[in-house]
Amino acid sequence: MPAYVVVGMQWGDEGKGKIVDYLTKYAEMVVRHQGGNNAGHTVVVDGKQTILHLIPSGILHKGITCIVGNGTVLDPAVVIQELNSLEAAGYETHGRLFFSDCAHVIMPYHKLLDKAQERFRGKNRIGTTGRGIGPCYADKADRIGIRMGDLVNEPIFKEKLAAVLDYKNGVLEKVLNEAPLRFEDVFEEYRVYAERLRPFVTDAVKLVHDAVAADKRIVFEGAQGAMLDLDHGTYPYVTSSTTVSGGVCAGAGVGPTNIHGVIGIVKAYTTRVGEGPFPTELTDALGEQLRTQGNEYGATTGRPRRCGWFDAVQLRRASKLNGMTAIVLTKPDVLSNLDPIKICTAYRVNGKVTKDFPTGIDVLENIEPLYEEIPGWNQDISSCRTWEELPEKAQRYFLRIEELLGVPVCTVSVGPGREQTIERIDPFAIDACGAGHGLTGNPA
Repeated sequence: MPAYVVVGMQWGDEGKGKIVDYLTKYAEMVVRHQGGNNAGHTVVVDGKQTILHLIPSGILHKGITCIVGNGTVLDPAVVIQELNSLEAAGYETHGRLFFSDCAHVIMPYHKLLDKAQERFRGKNRIGTTGRGIGPCYADKADRIGIRMGDLVNEPIFKEKLAAVLDYKNGVLEKVLNEAPLRFEDVFEEYRVYAERLRPFVTDAVKLVHDAVAADKRIVFEGAQGAMLDLDHGTYPYVTSSTTVSGGVCAGAGVGPTNIHGVIGIVKAYTTRVGEGPFPTELTDALGEQLRTQGNEYGATTGRPRRCGWFDAVQLRRASKLNGMTAIVLTKPDVLSNLDPIKICTAYRVNGKVTKDFPTGIDVLENIEPLYEEIPGWNQDISSCRTWEELPEKAQRYFLRIEELLGVPVCTVSVGPGREQTIERIDPFAIDACGAGHGLTGNPA
């Protein structure tokens, strides 16, 4: 089965939404396997911008089946807003969009707890979006969560809500000094949500298995980036789910032998939103210039992103964590007027040089990045459509990235539009062993 996982290889915001939309032309099914509405995908088609937070960007292609898997957490109000917006724009959703009955539901108390906990953390705050994602995942692990299958079964939902709300109100009142929630208010609000969403809720794992058995091409997509993974990211400044490629197995219900390759989305520089270490961060005018030129503001929150140079040390770690087989490089057009351009190739830690990414926050916060300089190309590349049209110096920068990471740069995105994409090597022609073919430009 030709199934591929699309993973952001940095701290999120690499441009996964556009790339999933672009790759969907090769697919028959797109599956979102983790995360919630704390992340957004911005897609531009024929000059029209669409921002999605939960529904896979594959929905913008006719005839593609889109699934939101069991590893996600869903805010029904946000899902309905997206449904209404898509349907108003003329996109068909019924019969091709499905939500797993095992995905967990974000409740009002999750949002209250999220915001209150961030206040209590003070200077040690994580920088969450306050949308209830973490508390919802915590309830899942604590086995008191409410799932989509529960939501659309009114008697079960009523019973489960009554049981958990007493406990949550106790925490809100006695620990966090927050006002309690009224059962009747929450039940009625979510009963209305259930009516709207019931036709879309199903055993999504069975749909994926059926697609596997039919040898359909599947694209699995996640949210955030590899370095925000709960286990392997810059803990505790991470998200609440598994963002690396292995998470697709649990989050969509497929075995690892069903995965053919991992397509890593890599931004041509580095960004991060929220708190946490960021070795190559630029806190000067150049960092502000990157933010402005790259429009580096969150699609979900509007928060300004921190910006810095390309970090090959971090990306080598992410590549190994994910088993990356192909690179899709995004936003190099933002660098077009910078000369020289820097790449971090090693760190100096306590006087010693290392090419390994440390796991301790105390070490990460005291790193000196070591750079090599690459000549800039000093011309607009947003209108380039083939590898050969790219300036030689831009090609040199991309090939240096390929060399440092040991993974082929297959596709280059030179702008937000679907058409602003250069295919150098077919990413689907490279399997998990690194074998493949399909060069349309010069190999590294």
